[in-house]
Amino acid sequence: MNSKIKFFQSIHFKIALVFALLLLLTLEIVGAVFVRQLERQNLNTFKAQQVVQTYIVNRLSDELTTTNTTKSDKQIKSTLSEINNTNNAQIRVIDNKGTIRGTNEVDNQGIVGQKTTDNNIKNAIYNNRDVVRTTYNSQNNSRYYTTITRLIRTQGNNSELVGVIYMRSSLDSVYQNINQITLIYVSATFVAIILGLVMAIIISRAITRPIDEMKKQTLRIARGDYSGHVHVYGNDELGQLASAVNNLSVRVEEAQESTESERRRLDSVMAHMTDGVIATDRRGNVTIINETASSFLDHDPDDAVGKSILDLLDIRNDYTLRELLEDPDDLVLDFSTKEHDLILQAYFSLIQRESGFISGLVCVLHDVTEQQKIDQDRKEFVSNVSHELRTPLTSVRAYIESLSEGAWKDPEVAPRFLKVTQEETDRMIRMINDLLTLSRMDSGTQKVDLEMVNLNELFNYVLDRFDMMLKQDDKPEKTYTIKRDFTKRDLWVEIDTDRFTQVLDNLMNNAIKYSPDGGVVTARLLETHNNVILSVSDQGLGIPRADIPRIFDRFYRVDKARSRAQGGTGLGLAISKEVVQMLGGRIWVDSREGRGSTFYISLPYKPYDEEDLWDEDN
Repeated sequence: MNSKIKFFQSIHFKIALVFALLLLLTLEIVGAVFVRQLERQNLNTFKAQQVVQTYIVNRLSDELTTTNTTKSDKQIKSTLSEINNTNNAQIRVIDNKGTIRGTNEVDNQGIVGQKTTDNNIKNAIYNNRDVVRTTYNSQNNSRYYTTITRLIRTQGNNSELVGVIYMRSSLDSVYQNINQITLIYVSATFVAIILGLVMAIIISRAITRPIDEMKKQTLRIARGDYSGHVHVYGNDELGQLASAVNNLSVRVEEAQESTESERRRLDSVMAHMTDGVIATDRRGNVTIINETASSFLDHDPDDAVGKSILDLLDIRNDYTLRELLEDPDDLVLDFSTKEHDLILQAYFSLIQRESGFISGLVCVLHDVTEQQKIDQDRKEFVSNVSHELRTPLTSVRAYIESLSEGAWKDPEVAPRFLKVTQEETDRMIRMINDLLTLSRMDSGTQKVDLEMVNLNELFNYVLDRFDMMLKQDDKPEKTYTIKRDFTKRDLWVEIDTDRFTQVLDNLMNNAIKYSPDGGVVTARLLETHNNVILSVSDQGLGIPRADIPRIFDRFYRVDKARSRAQGGTGLGLAISKEVVQMLGGRIWVDSREGRGSTFYISLPYKPYDEEDLWDEDN
């Protein structure tokens, strides 16, 4: 678009050329008319001088009628010398018999008395008419003007042709004069054309300069540069056009800035949207896709553009583009793999113009994986709660029915039935309390009483309690040993003592519950950079690798029958996880099937001196 224009292709050259051609044509027409008129005027003037005076004609007529030829010839010669011969004409007098009687040619007087050989003279004598003609001699390249005038003598009513006067004059002087004037005119025309061409270039430059500036400005506008300004040279049409171009530049810049601002805003919105957005043309080929959609679909944005949305969403076997256009409904798309779960809700809407023409399709992808998981967890939770409550309630109902039917009268059976009923009732109460605790934690209404606690003493206290429980039981179901591996430095941590004690109880109960008889439960406490790590290890059956990610889910048991038989509610680890996260920590498990399990708790820790603690208490 910005290619170099050759000079002869430019409007500058074309305007100058047109101006020069008009000037040349005008001067040529004027010159042709002028030369023609000049030629005619000079010829008329020349012919006017080629006339013999009347008294000369009368005298020659009288001399030709004189019988004395010798005397008459002398008189004719004398008379010819009196003719005003300004054109140096060749003059001859011929009588009516064709005899030359006189001539004004000094060096050609020998022809006097001879018969003329000129056919024009003979025709004039015999045809009794004047002859006027212009002849051209190709041998010497000369033009001649010839007149043959009859000499008539009148007596009374009678007239008689007595002879003719022959005059021949060279027209070279006339045409030479015309040629000189023509040459002068041509020279003047050439000078005028040169001056006119210079003026045309200057004028065309004055005209094309603002046009060239406007062209450069429009090219800058096309490149996106709006800083230029066209100079307005006047208030004529070009000036008004220059003002319009300047105004256009400002308007285009404002429109471009507005469009660019809207585009940046749209790009920002598209880039920071948590939902994926895909736009297509009317053929269903992708034209716009944001980073979120690319991440969802695991496609590079550049590769996705131009691809059919049916292939991109992998729904070609289930839907056609016409079905999406005619009935744009939402779809649930499952992109789950072994590595991760991903379920997307796809909402489709049409891109329509005011005329109703459908120019494309917009698809919004919303990640509903968590929602689907929550819904599934809720269903499982309701199912688990129903199942967990139904089992003890069924058992309590059976025992109560047995007692009401008379078993209460049996002194051996009645106490045992009442004990089982009480244990099942206590189990349901514990389950309800655990559920209420989790509910308060989920809603954020659980009260937390934070205090600085010596974690070494608290952990030892919990472990001592389990040691004491083992010693007080005369016939324990299983024996175990608690091994302590603590740092010697006192670790003061800000926690809720009651809740954290509940967590430690849950971990110790699980470790003892799943340890074999005579097993060792190892409790460790150590300090790392800005963290305190507690761990409880057992020598039990361990947890299968597939169950580890869900071990902290509510009501989740690895061995459901065994856990329920041992009195667990399936909520201990879920409550422990919520409490630890509420204290700003993290809990996880490391286990191998058949080699036992180790539960870790990491709490944020900042070293304190005892003096600082006393200052805080004061």
